[in-house]
Amino acid sequence: MSLKIRLTRGGAKKRPYYRIVVADARSPRDGRFIEKIGSYDPMKPKDSAERVVLDLEKVQSWLAKGAQPTDRVLRFLDAAGIAKRPARNNPNKAVPGEKAKERAEKKAEKAAAPAAEASAEA
Repeated sequence: MSLKIRLTRGGAKKRPYYRIVVADARSPRDGRFIEKIGSYDPMKPKDSAERVVLDLEKVQSWLAKGAQPTDRVLRFLDAAGIAKRPARNNPNKAVPGEKAKERAEKKAEKAAAPAAEASAEA
């Protein structure tokens, strides 16, 4: 059985509240879980102590049993000093797509045309 430490969404519409739970990887996001080990309230300020609440002993015991945290939960664990989150780097993310490159080329051609006409007249 593959275990995940992940978020389950609760709260009202446009007012999210998440519980940090240990669940079977096959169960649905807001479905059955094994144990609640914390909570996350994104509506609170980032510097608030109640924004992320974790039971550190339970987290460490589940990690020892082989539970894998999701990316978001791994951020919380890294901030708490329990687990190390590897740095990510995607240099291709900032590269513009084909359409954007075509638009940039057309714009450069239009800008170069009046300059070429002005030099030809002089």
